[in-house]
Amino acid sequence: MKTRQMLTLDDCKKIAAGCEAEAVKNNWQVTVAILDDGGILLHLFRMDGANGLTSEIATGKGRTAALTGRASKTWEDRIKEGRLAMLGMPVLPVQGGLPIIIDGVRIGGVGVSGVQSHEDEQVAAAGIAALGL
Repeated sequence: MKTRQMLTLDDCKKIAAGCEAEAVKNNWQVTVAILDDGGILLHLFRMDGANGLTSEIATGKGRTAALTGRASKTWEDRIKEGRLAMLGMPVLPVQGGLPIIIDGVRIGGVGVSGVQSHEDEQVAAAGIAALGL
């Protein structure tokens, strides 16, 4: 039988704290979604002032990263390059979602929404970095 690593509530709290610190440092109001490797929402927070729609968008970005093991920007870039068939895939092809990978194994994803897409990704990366992987 195989064993695998998985995100715990403590891990989610560390990721959330890293994301929040990055957002506060830059005066950004964002929503952060943390999902497991099956794309199931584990933790979500919306900062004061973040638009309500950002909860859905952050979750979609995070789910995309969690399920595919790739940054959500990957899918955005493929569509920009002309792979319009990607529009039919169940992904949100917008930058701001990053997979959480430990020892080459995908264990989840983080999605952020509320500012420019590259800034959303910056917040997600800060959260993942807070795990100290």
